[in-house]
This record gives sequence, C-alpha cells and structure tokens, in this order.
Amino acid sequence: MLIDTKLAPLRKGLLEFVVLRIVGGDQVYVPDILKRLAGTEFATQEGTLYPLLSKLRREQLVDYEWRESELGPPRKYYRLTEAGLQQLALLEDYWQRINQTLTRLGSVQTGNSHT
Repeated sequence: MLIDTKLAPLRKGLLEFVVLRIVGGDQVYVPDILKRLAGTEFATQEGTLYPLLSKLRREQLVDYEWRESELGPPRKYYRLTEAGLQQLALLEDYWQRINQTLTRLGSVQTGNSHT
C-alpha cells in the first residue's frame, strides 16, 4: 500500500526516539524492549534493535551492564547515559514543537468541501 511506503521512513526515523524513551524509563534488556514495542507502530525484531542499540552506544547515548540471571546466562541491561538523557530531552522538546505546529496548521479535510 502506498501509505505504508510513505510512512516506513518516518517510523524508522522515530524508532530511535522511541527506544531512547523506553531505555530512559528504566534499565531494560532487549526482550523487554521488544515486548514494549510489540503491537505498536514500532514493532520490530532483534535484527533491527541490536544495530540501533550499537549505534546509540557508539554515540555514547546508551550504555549497558551485564547482570546475572537465575533463568540462564547473564543479561545485558541498557540504560541512558547523561548524553542520552540530554538527547532524549531535546527530542521530547522537538516532538512537542512538531505537534504544536501540526495543530496550528490544522487538519486535512477529506471528502467534498463546501464553500
């Protein structure tokens, strides 16, 4: 469908923001993140999430620590760094401004227009 083709890049671009929000809420590991994303517009797979987390780590926005698990091998838990917290705050502010702009510009009217 054409709308999916147009929205896919937007969803991909917003995924970083969404992941920062999830990691900013608490220390989480990848299956937790995937569960939070499941059933949303941002549902994704490990093959997308791990490279994104690696990118965020290279940019020093997230870090991780290994924790022992009673259910198996140690788990890697992600958290935001100070730079990640600052980046998230900037993205939150920008998101608010975008929403205000869209509201101010009004909504698209569908159907027949009456003059």
